[in-house]
Amino acid sequence: MIRVLLADDQTLVRASFAMLVESAPDMEVVGQAANGRQAVELARSARADLVVMDVRMPELDGIEATRLIVADEDLAGVKVLVLTTYDTDEHVMRALRAGASGFVVKDIHPAELLAAIRTVAAGEALLSPGPTSRLIARALSLPDVPVTAGPDGLSDREREVLVLVARGLNNTEIAETLGLSPLTAKTHVSRIMGKLGARDRAQLVIIGYESGLVRPGG
Repeated sequence: MIRVLLADDQTLVRASFAMLVESAPDMEVVGQAANGRQAVELARSARADLVVMDVRMPELDGIEATRLIVADEDLAGVKVLVLTTYDTDEHVMRALRAGASGFVVKDIHPAELLAAIRTVAAGEALLSPGPTSRLIARALSLPDVPVTAGPDGLSDREREVLVLVARGLNNTEIAETLGLSPLTAKTHVSRIMGKLGARDRAQLVIIGYESGLVRPGG
């Protein structure tokens, strides 16, 4: 069972998501938080596997709550799936930097939300079904965003794979593009994550763009 914590300041939204999650045979709701501070506290007490986190909440917003959860050694392994009203929300990239494993828009189809929860809980990153490159380009244009170290120590093939990851391709699509087997593509991604110290594919996307290896629109 995937233990899910729901964090949203709108009671009706939480109730709707709770009904949806509980309808899945492989999931259960272990807590509901009305703000980011409650989300952090419940993540610790309820031992959730995954937090579905709204960005805009009172007291402590979803970005800071995500940062606190990811930084807590006692919560190692807890994943955060961020909810946003629009896929162009400038807060999404900051949420990914804070440690979120992905994001989805609130008008996502119910079945897609359940699939997103399963994907993130399994250790994969999930980026918005919207235009990822456009979102990243907007986020990186913000003046107060720090830049991380470049992708040093990668082979030419690994750089090719990183470019495709940063453009939002999954392992199957990477394999088809480069003429590899899906297993080989997955192995490359895992090695790149290890070399760069990235927790998941979401961080690889950020590194790819911030290092200049991939440029928005290019």
